[in-house]
Amino acid sequence: MPIPLELNNIVDNALFYTIGKVAMEKLTSTLSKMQDDTATAEDWRFAALLGEIAAVAKNRLSADANEIEFSKGSQVWVERTAVRLKTIR
Repeated sequence: MPIPLELNNIVDNALFYTIGKVAMEKLTSTLSKMQDDTATAEDWRFAALLGEIAAVAKNRLSADANEIEFSKGSQVWVERTAVRLKTIR
């Protein structure tokens, strides 16, 4: 029997939330290593990637909130731009 769509959405949302939470915990841990001067070059690259993902996610949430207010007729500033992540080497 297939999983109902509503349950699938709940599982997806829980998974996305957990992935984000774990990623932010890892970023915090890595930043702590950087402050303690024990971070490796890989830690620095990983922190840069996680930091970029976090920034894009925060921007997306802010844009979504503004779009909701705009759709209600509120005057809000809305920017629609393409986001391109930098390649980290």
